[in-house]
Amino acid sequence: MDPRGTPASRSPRVQTNMGTTIYIEGFQWSYLLMVAERRLPPGQREVRKWPRLDLGIVPRFDPKEWDLRVDGSVENPMRFTYEEFLRLPSAKVVSPFHCVTGWTTFDNEWVGVTVKEVAERSQIRPTARFATFRCGDGYTTSHPLNVLYDSDVLLTYQWDGKPLPIEHGGPVRLLVPKRYAYKSAKWVRAVTFTDEEELGYWEVRGYSNTADPLTEDRYSF
Repeated sequence: MDPRGTPASRSPRVQTNMGTTIYIEGFQWSYLLMVAERRLPPGQREVRKWPRLDLGIVPRFDPKEWDLRVDGSVENPMRFTYEEFLRLPSAKVVSPFHCVTGWTTFDNEWVGVTVKEVAERSQIRPTARFATFRCGDGYTTSHPLNVLYDSDVLLTYQWDGKPLPIEHGGPVRLLVPKRYAYKSAKWVRAVTFTDEEELGYWEVRGYSNTADPLTEDRYSF
């Protein structure tokens, strides 16, 4: 069943070279999951339990108070309540998840809203080429749009069939499977589209801005 209790039917899928299974947007969910390729990047080890890593601040979540803002280089700034955000068109992705500290989990099932969906609704300006994600704990990170528009990049609110746990970034976190996890910001509260890139919390402290696990791209020095 989907997050709103609608019975699922089989849907087309596409698998990428990063071991990510994408359920094509516009179809209902499928019970039959394709097993994502288990490609362990260099310097990584597989773990079963997903460790919690953050700045030590876990924002409180009240579904009646929570909102997500979309602003910056857009013609139509937007604000979504939690219920409004859950009603947006959704996509499902099965992917690995790689932490820069050296662990990887496989076969994570995510449901969320594509960043491209949010960008189109806010009518980003032609000059916009990046987006900065601002979070409830003060954390930030950014990506170019050519990364964010990939169909496996989500603002995700569901993990392995359940609401995304607060300790892992719920109610909404960014998911960019082809980057180390510090580029998948937890507790996202604003998406700001920009003409120039704004380096995020770890990037200004020496971590790589591109953060490709397959090339062990951990640091900027």
